[in-house]
Amino acid sequence: MPFPEDPTDPEIQPLPEALQAEPEFNAPTPKKPHWLHWTFLGDEGLRAGWSVLIFTLLFVIFASGVGFAAIKLHLINPKNPFNTATSALYGELVNFLPFLGAAALVALIERRRSLLAFNLTGPRRVPHFFSGLAAGFLALSALVGALAWGGWLHFGGVALSGTAVFKYAGLWGLVFLLVGCFEEGTFRCYLQFTLTRGINFWWALGIVGVFSTLLWFTPKSNGPAGVYAVALLGLVPCLILHLKKTPRNGFWQAAWVTSTIFGYIHTSNPGESWIGILAAALIGFVFCVSIYVTGSAWWAIGCHASWDWAETYFYGTPDSGMVAPGHYLTTTPAGNALWSGGADGPEGSLLVLGVILLLLAALLVIHGRKHSGTTALERAIG
Repeated sequence: MPFPEDPTDPEIQPLPEALQAEPEFNAPTPKKPHWLHWTFLGDEGLRAGWSVLIFTLLFVIFASGVGFAAIKLHLINPKNPFNTATSALYGELVNFLPFLGAAALVALIERRRSLLAFNLTGPRRVPHFFSGLAAGFLALSALVGALAWGGWLHFGGVALSGTAVFKYAGLWGLVFLLVGCFEEGTFRCYLQFTLTRGINFWWALGIVGVFSTLLWFTPKSNGPAGVYAVALLGLVPCLILHLKKTPRNGFWQAAWVTSTIFGYIHTSNPGESWIGILAAALIGFVFCVSIYVTGSAWWAIGCHASWDWAETYFYGTPDSGMVAPGHYLTTTPAGNALWSGGADGPEGSLLVLGVILLLLAALLVIHGRKHSGTTALERAIG
């Protein structure tokens, strides 16, 4: 029987440390994503830019088809879609239905739970919608009252009687509810939500710059100075937010972009002035703030619809240069257009800027103390 080897024997050499140690497990190095995957997908799925591009293409395709069908069926007059309340209703459906289809498909592509994911979730949606309705009507009434008090607007008689009062109130109510759903759905729901998750100051600056530059090549635009004004107003605050790396920085960069584009699209309206365009952009920003403090776009939808309804139907004032058939009261602008708004209507008066500030202050006082500090996007990803 052999004896065990003596470890103290100098002839016996110990094993090298590399052989004595247990082998270590080396985790495989994670592979870098393929460039194609990185180009189209980010941490939150489809990148925001591609999402906006797909949405735009889908909307254009659907709107072309629905619009063509509506014209062939003589439901709308392409030269003057607001020549009657019924034509205006069909005209807004031509906008709203393609938006609904495009947004639904994008939500499916992005694997959102539903269309409500685009800034339409959140607490107390029904109360917020109705408080928005009240706020819009009261704000426009305050503007009309100030114009009348200053002598820049004169009231005439009542233009409707009997059942026509209720008929046109309902028709124009549906028209402007669709206007609120379409415009807020596009800008404060889909675009605001999507850009928030994928934008920074430099992208925002580039987009604002592109739309501002486009006005130079659009000779028939009305009030382009209003777009330039809101673009400049947002420049320094958004740069400061970027440099300070403020939480929710993307939300405010997106608000700058969507508000500027909202002013831009109104430059095609006849009778617009630079004040009216600036007012449209600023009210768009107020609607963005409403999302931040209420958690959804329902207040904005209600406020937008009732503001337009009060202006167009109830008081019968020009709305972006258009006086609608079937309005309740009759009013006439008087005096300097800078104060009366002239052909643009109350939205073209300098007084509208003060009313927008009051609306913003009321929004913050009533809802600002109650908000949870989270937007729909943060709830969706958080």
